[in-house]
Amino acid sequence: MPAAMGRRFLLLAVAFLLALFVAWALSGHMYRTPRRSVVARNAVPTTAPLQTSPPATGARSTAAPSSASPQASPAASGTVTVAIIIDDCGQWPVTERGFLALPVPLTLSILPHVRYTAQIASDAAAAGKGVMLHLPMEPLGRDTAGPGEITTAMTSAQIISTTQDDIAQVPAARGVNNHEGSKASADSRVMSGVIMVAKEHGLFFIDSRTSAQSVGAQMARDAGVPEASRDVFLDNRADEAYTEQMLEQTVEMAKRNGSAIAIGHPRPTTLAALTALYPRMQSEGVRFVLASDLAR
Repeated sequence: MPAAMGRRFLLLAVAFLLALFVAWALSGHMYRTPRRSVVARNAVPTTAPLQTSPPATGARSTAAPSSASPQASPAASGTVTVAIIIDDCGQWPVTERGFLALPVPLTLSILPHVRYTAQIASDAAAAGKGVMLHLPMEPLGRDTAGPGEITTAMTSAQIISTTQDDIAQVPAARGVNNHEGSKASADSRVMSGVIMVAKEHGLFFIDSRTSAQSVGAQMARDAGVPEASRDVFLDNRADEAYTEQMLEQTVEMAKRNGSAIAIGHPRPTTLAALTALYPRMQSEGVRFVLASDLAR
């Protein structure tokens, strides 16, 4: 009996040890499963921060350039220029001073012999804006262009003396453009006298192009007077939306040709349109300049 009990005890001990070994082996196999490495391959690393700002200067970015980046913005290039002339000034000082308050270069063309000629010319010069003489010239039909008008019925001496007198009304003027003048600007004799006086005073000439037959720009060029011609009329209608469309047309022309000259008038609708659009024009690459900057 004691020997039989000893063998039974030994068998139980062996069975117990075998069970422990199997349990240990199974436990080791489970520990070596690749599940943890699969999770590691697919998980987002928590130690790598998300990029919330552009790469530092000098870093190479593989992202497509943003249209809002300085490199892509046409405003940064400043390759197109626009000169805006406000004609008929010297009559509506409140609106005209509204144009003077705009933080962009503008040129005011001031009529001679009207109530606020001297005051608006002085205010424009003090504001750093351009000043021109808006020279009254005979239109087609029976209308008059106002006091100081140059007409085709004048003698050459009268044309010269009247132009001299009109220039004296706006001593701050650096240039001249025609007010009305659809008849007189097409007359080479008339324009010869006007351009001669402008040259004597060192003034540039802007052809308002109230007539397709105007000879003003060509005669100024032939005489060696810096000149340019109007491209767009902004406000043939006193309508803000219309003037905004004309400003957009001015921008498109400037983009095609490198520069453009637009003429408007001291109307509240024109002031409102320009006030609304000049920031966008600048963002599209437009650089505002004085009329004198485009006269060549």
